[in-house]
Amino acid sequence: MIDLPAWPAPAKLNLMLRIVGRRTDGYHLLQTVFQFIDLCDYLAFDVRSDGKVCRVGTLDGVSPDDDLTVRAARLLQGVTGLGMGVDIRLDKRIPMGGGLGGGSSDAATTLIALNRLWGCGLNESELGDLGRQLGADVPIFIHGHAAWAEGVGDEFSDCEPPAPYYFLLAPLAKVDTGKVFQEPELTRNSRRITIRDFLAGERGNDCLAVVRERYPEVAHAFDWLLARADAQLTGTGACIFAPCNGREEAESLLSQQPPGNAWVVKGMNRSPLLDVLHGG
Repeated sequence: MIDLPAWPAPAKLNLMLRIVGRRTDGYHLLQTVFQFIDLCDYLAFDVRSDGKVCRVGTLDGVSPDDDLTVRAARLLQGVTGLGMGVDIRLDKRIPMGGGLGGGSSDAATTLIALNRLWGCGLNESELGDLGRQLGADVPIFIHGHAAWAEGVGDEFSDCEPPAPYYFLLAPLAKVDTGKVFQEPELTRNSRRITIRDFLAGERGNDCLAVVRERYPEVAHAFDWLLARADAQLTGTGACIFAPCNGREEAESLLSQQPPGNAWVVKGMNRSPLLDVLHGG
């Protein structure tokens, strides 16, 4: 745990994911819907006057120089030319390699918090442009609202999908997103749909077949959940989720000892980070 005041970095779900093309630079063109959940990392920032950016504590398998929070702070520092530094403390609760966007969310929270604490004065669009340099999912966490997304996943239209309780399952595997998108078997020509189609029930995830084939732990967990609920894969996985008719239904799934780590979470169309930023 870290001392308050703490800044939340929520996880996200991709409520559907379609790959509708590919750009000449190799990036895939997507249609997806992002929604936040109340599973969050928490960060605390102690401003320094000596210009040093330091991570306090360790993160398994991630060096300080590779840590997205450190990279975000240094990027903001370099762009603004400010001489301020920071000690960053991270209470990591979102599983890594699960398709929940934890690292991207941590980076977004760092940019937003330090923009305030350092007095940088950048707006959301400017912070989003910085976020794109760190990862494709960073801008949605800066945006802070559930959204229909296109392009490479960073062209947003706010939406208000249902925000139920979800059962969330993390198989004992970490999926390499880059490798999934490189697989020749990956569907890359799905027809485009509309928000109305999504709200009418068109969900699905074009990465599911490849992830199931390459990661047997994910396939096993997906089949376990599918036998009990409407299982879906978020992003490239490994995490799987199912919307539930109330918390009790989600708790019932949790009590059945699923194959992996599991949580009961609540969907949110507004990021709790905005509440901290705007004081309410």
